[in-house]
Parts: sequence; C-alpha cells; structure tokens
Amino acid sequence: MTVLIALLSGMGSGYFEFPNPIHILTDKTLAQTPKPFQSEAEGLVNQGIQQAEKSQFDAAINSWQSALTIYKELDDRFSQGALLNYIGLAYRNSGQYQKALVYLQQALDVLTAVQDRAGIGTTWNNIGLVYSNLNRHKDALKAYQQALVIKKEFDDRRGQATLLNNIGTAYRNLSEYNEALKVYQQARTLFKSVLDKSGEGTTLNNIGGVYNNLGQYSQALSVYQQALDLLKSVNDKAGEGTTLNNIGVLYRNLGQYDEALKYYQQALDIINKLGKRTLIATTLNNIGEVYDSQGKYEEALNKYQQALDVRKQLQDKAGEGTTLNSIGAAYRNLRQYQEALKVYQQALAIREEVRDEGGKATTLNNMGNVYLDLLQHNEALKLYQQALTIYEKVGDKPDIGTTLNNIGSAYLQARNLEQAIATLYKAINVLDSLRSSELSDANKVALFETQDHTYRLLQKALIAQNKIEEALEVAERGRARAFVELLSKRISSNTNAQPTISPPTIKQIQQIAQAQKATLVEYSIISDQELLIWVIKPTGEIDVRQVDLKSLNTSLQDFVVTSRTFIGARGRGGIGVVAPLDDSPTQRLQKLHQILIEPIADLLPTNPEARVIFLPHKSLFLIPFVALQDIKGKYLIEKHTILTAPAIQVLDLTRKQRQQVSGKGALVVGNPKIEPQVRREYKLDQLGGAEREAIKIAQILKTKALIGNQPTKAAILQQIPSARIIHLATHGLLDDVKKLGIPGAIVLAPDGKDNGLLTSGEILDLKLNAELVVLSACDSGQGKLTGDGVIGLSRSLITSGASSVIVTLWKIPDYPSALLMTEFYQNLKRDYDKATALRSAMLTTMKKYPNPIDWAAFTLIGEAE
Repeated sequence: MTVLIALLSGMGSGYFEFPNPIHILTDKTLAQTPKPFQSEAEGLVNQGIQQAEKSQFDAAINSWQSALTIYKELDDRFSQGALLNYIGLAYRNSGQYQKALVYLQQALDVLTAVQDRAGIGTTWNNIGLVYSNLNRHKDALKAYQQALVIKKEFDDRRGQATLLNNIGTAYRNLSEYNEALKVYQQARTLFKSVLDKSGEGTTLNNIGGVYNNLGQYSQALSVYQQALDLLKSVNDKAGEGTTLNNIGVLYRNLGQYDEALKYYQQALDIINKLGKRTLIATTLNNIGEVYDSQGKYEEALNKYQQALDVRKQLQDKAGEGTTLNSIGAAYRNLRQYQEALKVYQQALAIREEVRDEGGKATTLNNMGNVYLDLLQHNEALKLYQQALTIYEKVGDKPDIGTTLNNIGSAYLQARNLEQAIATLYKAINVLDSLRSSELSDANKVALFETQDHTYRLLQKALIAQNKIEEALEVAERGRARAFVELLSKRISSNTNAQPTISPPTIKQIQQIAQAQKATLVEYSIISDQELLIWVIKPTGEIDVRQVDLKSLNTSLQDFVVTSRTFIGARGRGGIGVVAPLDDSPTQRLQKLHQILIEPIADLLPTNPEARVIFLPHKSLFLIPFVALQDIKGKYLIEKHTILTAPAIQVLDLTRKQRQQVSGKGALVVGNPKIEPQVRREYKLDQLGGAEREAIKIAQILKTKALIGNQPTKAAILQQIPSARIIHLATHGLLDDVKKLGIPGAIVLAPDGKDNGLLTSGEILDLKLNAELVVLSACDSGQGKLTGDGVIGLSRSLITSGASSVIVTLWKIPDYPSALLMTEFYQNLKRDYDKATALRSAMLTTMKKYPNPIDWAAFTLIGEAE
C-alpha cells in the first residue's frame, strides 16, 4: 500500500498541508482476491480515490466502506487494513480527527494481527498526522518514530525521508528548532539520494519554515527561493503554490503586507488552475488576515467568507472552525460584538464536534475578549478559565501566557488588584520562559512585541496599589530585552555563550542614574489614554506621575505623528513640507511639553548643565525632546542638557562598552556618489552641503574627508572597524532594503560590485571600536518602532560597538546642519563632553536659524562622555 503522507509547511495561522495524492492500493492481497469480488472491490476503491481527489470525502468514505464490507466477507485482512487507513485519512482530511483515529486504530489492530510490517508502518505514520492535527505533538513524534523503524527495515529511503520530514515538523511544533533542522537536513539528503526533487523542495520549504519561526528571515527567504527553483524545475505546481504561500506568510510576519499580498496572489493564481480547493481556502484565509492586520476589516470579511464557502463545500469541519474564528475577530475589530459572539459560538460548536481542544480553547479566549470589551468581566473570566484549563492540559506555553494575561486583564477591570497582579506575574513568568537563547535577535523582538501588553497591564495594576518601585522594575523588565541581550553578548568576552542578564532591580537602576550623573526620565504608554512618567534622580529618589491623555481626542501615537508634520519636516537640500493651517508648530511643541514635561517639571534639575536622559516608549522615540517648548516659549534644550536611550539597562551596557573602546583616529564621509538605480528608486540628489560639512569636520579632526567616488562600501567596511570617531554626512534611508525586518541604510558610493547601500543588518555584523558615530543623514534615527526600541541604524551601530550615536529624527536641511555639526566638533575639541557639545551647538545654531526644524533633529543616544 502506498503511504499517504502530509508534508507540512508554513507557520502560524498560515499553516497548511501539501499532501501527495491518494494512489491505488498496491498490496499483493488485492491481486489474490477472488473474482468477481476482486473486480467489484477494485472498482469501489478506484471510485473512492477519484472522489477523494475531488475532496468529496463523504462519498469516498461510502465507496471505501462498501469495499471494506467485501474484504471482510473474504476475510482479507491485509486489504481491510489498507481500506481502514484510507477511511481514516478521509476523515482526517475533512477535519474529523477523532473518527480518523478510531479507524486508524482499527487498521493498526488488523495489520498487527497479520504481521503486515509495511502496513503497520504506514498506519503509525498516519496516526502521527492526526495527532499533529490535534496538537498532540509528542504523541505524533512517537508514532512517526515507530513508523521510521519499519521504513528502515525495508531500506525505503524515500519513505524514510518522508517520515523524517514529519518528525522534523513534530519537533518544530514543539519549538525544538535545532532538532527539527537536523532531522530536515537528513530528509533532504535522502531525497537527493533518490533524485526526488519534489521531496527535496518540500523539505526546503520546511527548513525555511523553521528559519521563519526563528526570525532568521534572510535564511528563510534564501531557502524558500531554493525550494521554488527546485519545484519549478520539475513542474510541481502544487509545491510552487505552497512555497509562494509560505513566502507570503514570512512577509506578513514582517509586517510587509503589500509584499505578502503579492505572493499570496501568485499562489492563488496557481492553485486555482490546479483546483486545489483546500489550498485555495487556506490562501484566501491568509489574504483575509493581511487585510485584518491592515485594518481593512470589510475586505478581510469578504476573503474569510470566500474561504468559508470553499471549506463548507469540502466538508472541512476543522477548516470551517478556523475561518469562523477569523470572521469573529474581524467583527470584533469592527466593534460588532454581538455578531462576533454569534460567529464564535458557531466556531466553538464545530471545534467541539471534531474534538479540536486547542481550537476550542482559542475560541473560548476570543469570546472572553469580546465580553471584556463589553465590560462583562465575570463572563470573560469564566471563558478564560475554561481556555486555561485546556492549554495547561496540553502544555501550550505561549497560549497559557496569553490566557493568563487575559485573566489578569479581567481582574483588573473588576478592580480585583491583588488577583490581577498575581495572575499577571504568572503570565510574564511563563512568557519569559519562552525566550530561548537560541532565538535570533529579530525573533526575540517579535516575541517581546507580542508580550508588551502584559507588562503594561501589570504596571497599571501595581501603580493602582501605589507600588511605584515595583512598577518601575516591571517597566524595565518589559522593554529593550532583545537589545540588552544582544548588547551584553557583544560586550562579553565569551562570544560562544549567551551571558545571563537579569532585568535591573531598583537598587541597580539607582546605581545607573548615579553613574550617569543624570536624571533619568522613563516613559511608559499604558494605553491610548494613559501615560506613566518615572523620574529617577542621580541621588536615588524615584517618583512617578500619571498623565491622562483623553484631552488629545486621539491616540498619543497619532498625535506624535501628526505633530511632526505640523513642525514642518523637510528634506536635506531644502525641500519643504507644508504644515496644516489649523494649528501652529509652536502650539504643537507646547502641547507636547504640556503632556510630557509639565507633569515632571518640578522633579527636573534647575542647572541647565545637569544631564537629563529621556527613555522614550514606542512613538515617543519620534519626539524632538530638545524642541519641546514651555508656555513662555523657552525650549527644553535651553534648560537642560539632553540625551536619550531605549532603556535604563542599555545605559549600563553602553557605559561598559565605552570602557572597551580601542579605535584610533577619525573616519569622515561626505556626499558619496549615488548609484544611478539607487538615485532613481529613492529619488535622491547629490548633497553639496554634506560635502562641505565633511571637509570642514575632517579639518577639525585632522583627517581627510572621503567624498564623491572615494567612500565605496568596500572602502568604508575596511576602515570603519578601527576608527574612534565616525562621521557620515550622506543620505539615510528608512526602507528595509533587503526585506529582512531591519529597516535603515546608509548611502555610500558604488564600486561596480554593489549599489553602495550599507544596511542596518550589515552594520549589525560589524565590530566597531568607536566612542562616537554621527549619522548626519536624513531620518537616521528612525526605524521600526517596537517595545524593544527603534529597530534601525542607531540600534545596529550601538550593538556593533559604538558607545554613543548621534542620529536625526527627520530630513535635515543642508546649511543649518553643517553649522551645527561644525560647532559640535569644535566643542569636542574644547573638551566638552558629547552631550554638552551638542547642546552648545544647538544653542549657537538656533541664533542664526531659529526654526526648530533647522536644529532640533539631532539626538544623542548612549554615553555623554
């Protein structure tokens, strides 16, 4: 009997099957069956196969049941075992997993009785597939391993490869990624040995899925492309569609929704022609999820409904449950709560029918969320507790953490603060346990982002009980964790191991403030309507202020983003952006001052030379703190010496990094020649002002500026590791140039081998020895805003070894920027520390160019000295 195997690929909610077709039975028992019964049985088997290939599973089961009756009359137990396998897999493909297990167990009993080793191996594999569908991955693994033993007995290398693929998927589902990769590589080697390019392509898809799970997106894309090339070479259209779908999942996980839609549409075009309706439904569901992520809920509902129609036609109960769950989420996002509950009830009924415990818990959680939206916390708690019981039973840690978060939120809504705090601490302990050292930095950032809400809820609950210091510890515990781990590993002398680094205690936070000789101001955006501001003085006193944001009549994020337009950001070289007429830049800067500074003004130092280090959160990284203006029209930079950092603990690490600096001399770059394609694609012009700036600064630093064709990427990569001061006056790009989830690039000169773009990802791999890097480039301080800070150029530079970085918050104008930078370096020559040098340069520049847009873009991150 030919093995029916499901090769799994994709990830998360984009998880879907790439099944081999059902083939006719080949066991010798069919050939030995007496006529006319043999002909009748074969006819029924073939009829069932044709029906199953059209996804007519009920009809296929009826045909095979009739054939099974004949084999029972003939006491042909070999063929009975084969048909029981077919029936079991038909139930599996229609989402009726418990029925599938019943028939597969019968098949195992029958085949064991007649000692059909090949049939027993096939059945164990198929049982493993059903366990996988039921999220019983440890049971699936045991079943696959029993099947593999038998495949080895027969020296069936193709069968072994297929089993190894399934074993790898079980390890992957158990988050044992290294083991999964090892097994998948064994499978690939076997597929290569039997010249099976489709099998090899499928395995590459699975390997790409692991890299996707790990956030290693460059590796994932590379492997997916290899899979695509292989599958195209053998005209495996189904495999090609699967791979395109998987690439779409990757881009969706990166938040690159247009790219995701492009690949999903390509996949859909292929599988529509093939008539692969299960894959069609999955792809439509995936497209719906992209629209959902974009806030296009009506369009999402349309795609979900199309997916649901297909799944109903297929009688795919499990798929119906999944899509109904997605539809419920879209209705909730539209605040159509009763409609959401109605759809969730339908999903719940289906998931109970097919005994999908994991799916049932998900739907219970989602229903609880709706009741919480409706302020019915008792109803929500009942549903969350039911979900938690299920998740604890199957040991699903991520979902246990999420459900504990939801329970804590319900207790908080009910003002049961003790229970809320206890539950939320349990949640973050579970979530922290998921942070394996084997995860890549990008995957840690993504993981932490999903957990950010729990930390914010816990801070709110602790503040409500006036536990100020404990809440500050939680705020630090919930920010920049990936950055801290990455930076601590770079600083550590042991490059082979990830150092253990715990979040800072109150005592350590106080010590950091003292060592920095600075007042630390840490912001925490709890919700659209709530802001917490901590102030930690260098003498150790800690205070917190709560700010009600309701007066904004919008989210703080939207207010910050629109305020940048009001300020009037413009491009380097003088291209302006006209501010709206219903407000003025001054009013916006004063409103931001009112929200962010006035509540803590009495806690800030009165000496303008005393340092204040702002630790923003989320959208507040876009704020030009130096330009915030009080009611008397005085800018903050006139009253304080200002720096920024992503987290208090990062300050401790940059201080240690400063002590390790061993670079010599300066590297100065100005106005590199722009490669023509880069110029056209990003609409860039040469920067004469940047060239003049670089030449002046090089003279101050007693070196020669690299300009025009000189600063190629290759030349800069050769010189940059040994420089103590690095100044780059050029274009900065916000784009994720290589689509790897790390936005940002510096424009350098091409050399014929590359386009001259030095990306944030490439900088991350460097080993710098610089005490200061200045990116006098447009938008160099921007990037992807996360709870881990700004993912972009500044983070990459600090991680690669720079203890201090100066970057810009918008597109800087030529002449004011050249003046400011020249003054800054002159001040350094006068032995000012970096923070004081930058403040003095800003005060000088604003006398000639009073508009904040001309001098307030620059921000110093990291060390002042």
